[in-house]
Amino acid sequence: MGPSAAMQDLPFDIASLHAAYESGTKPGDVVAECYRRIAASGDPGIFITLIDAEKAHAEAARLGPFDRVAKPLWGVPFAIKDNIDAVDEQTTAGCPAFAYEAAADAFTVAKLRAAGAILIGKTNLDQFATGLVGVRSPYPIPKNALDPEIVPGGSSSGSAVAVARGLVSFALGTDTAGSGRVPAALNNIVGLKPTVGALSASGLVPACRTVDTISVFALTVEDAYRAFQSAAGHDPADAFSKAVTTPDLGTAPPHPTIGVPDTASLEFFGDAVQAASYAAALDTLRSEGGEIVEFDFTPFYRVAEMLYGGVWVAERHAVVGPLMDTAPEAVHPVIRRIVGAATKFSATDTFNSLYRMEALRRTCEAAMAGIDLLCVPTIPTFFTVADLEADPIGPNTKLGTYTNFVNLLGLCGIAVPTGTRSDGRPASVTLLARAGQDSLTAALASRLHRKARVTLGATGWALPEIPEPAPTLGPDEIVVAAVGAHMSGLPLNGELIRLGGRFIATASSAPGYRLYRLTGGPPFRPGLMRDATGGAIDLELWALPLASFGAFMAGIPAPLGIGTVTLADGGTVNGFICESAGLEGATDITEFGGWRAYLAAATDRQGAVP
Repeated sequence: MGPSAAMQDLPFDIASLHAAYESGTKPGDVVAECYRRIAASGDPGIFITLIDAEKAHAEAARLGPFDRVAKPLWGVPFAIKDNIDAVDEQTTAGCPAFAYEAAADAFTVAKLRAAGAILIGKTNLDQFATGLVGVRSPYPIPKNALDPEIVPGGSSSGSAVAVARGLVSFALGTDTAGSGRVPAALNNIVGLKPTVGALSASGLVPACRTVDTISVFALTVEDAYRAFQSAAGHDPADAFSKAVTTPDLGTAPPHPTIGVPDTASLEFFGDAVQAASYAAALDTLRSEGGEIVEFDFTPFYRVAEMLYGGVWVAERHAVVGPLMDTAPEAVHPVIRRIVGAATKFSATDTFNSLYRMEALRRTCEAAMAGIDLLCVPTIPTFFTVADLEADPIGPNTKLGTYTNFVNLLGLCGIAVPTGTRSDGRPASVTLLARAGQDSLTAALASRLHRKARVTLGATGWALPEIPEPAPTLGPDEIVVAAVGAHMSGLPLNGELIRLGGRFIATASSAPGYRLYRLTGGPPFRPGLMRDATGGAIDLELWALPLASFGAFMAGIPAPLGIGTVTLADGGTVNGFICESAGLEGATDITEFGGWRAYLAAATDRQGAVP
């Protein structure tokens, strides 16, 4: 008996799957549906290896009763790029001559399985994870899920296509130059590129070990982040592993400051349709409260050029070089050409490149001062398979315009669909932030994805309705109520961000407070004081790591300090308060109900804050 129509139509996003499990669907039925969909896909280029179906069914049978708390990925089918190890399966890195049988799961794969996910297969890739196009493989080339004439995107081509076609719920890719983001943009899905080191590289065939990361493709931001959260963790066996905080996905700050390339440095290679779709995404961010700040993006492009045009290509040679020496014909000719360039660099070139990289890093950091995150086009334009046949290098370089610099600068990011272009192709932007701020980019990406109201990948499935996340606090965090310049989008908010702060919620104090505009500045500062004759004051709640709280308090100048603030719901939190001695010459602005409302009124009246 074949699968029911309901099973064939079941969306594979995690919310829909878990709802089906709660209604009685069995994980074995979902596993069977995975293999049916793969067989029916008609695309032999997506997977290099399928896990034996009996093994997958046995893994499903071992899950026990449905428990999304203990196992947040319970019964969720996934795939991995075939440069990541799965126990007793071959790892090819897209090169049969390189293949070996893995003795153990990669660290991330083991964690995902422990969270209840079921491995279905290993996906195709640009050989040795070198490329952004997805056509540099000795195996059949995966077809773009939306348009077979367009390249599928690399190097994580098979993983992106498998997700976009609804064959699995999520898939691991890798990302050195953009391989976790470019294929997402080309296939209308989400691509989460974590902070480098957040996901262990144990069991990964590296491309450039110092800047590599495993990445996650999914149909929704929530699914990508849940998989990332489940896979993250410090791995003592990986010298590049980092302990990165992965709090539950929350709400984006209401007024983020978003940096974008200015008109002179924005590049679409003549694609006016892509330019229009990017402008529309920025309009959405503005309408959602974001402040868009344009600046010269040239230093970021200079960093991007160094990844393939400089000594970092020698890191690829460290992996591929031995095979190129003994069996050069086993290596894809385009990969041989790229990696072979490593032999022209000297040790002196390496150090000179490191010096230049650090100088550029300082310049880029200065450009991002006062900015919460960046928003860039994920890709500047589209390329077809025919374009790559005519020029195997040029289109690949252009696809990396907004991606190649990211890992070298230590940024985290997420590519997210933002609608459909006027020509029917998918629109996408990437949000980028400083290391460790993965939850910030994901929270804003979720807001963008929901505003776009696009269907998921190539499936036609609607974006599921997911309730606004409830504010949560990690075990090593403390809540601080910001009432003035530390609120999102205001001059001192960067101090909270720099110390690891993350937005929790907007709130209001209980009645019985007065708000004053203090003398001095800029930045202009308010003072909050308890007064029975006062009113309720708008504020923002931010979670700050306990380890950073002392440094935060040390930076608060008199007459301000941290005390206890009572909220409208009766709860209490730490918050900014003012000493009575600081009120000399101050202006009572309680009538406005909050600092942001006062600023808006003052600006409207006089064009500038008095």
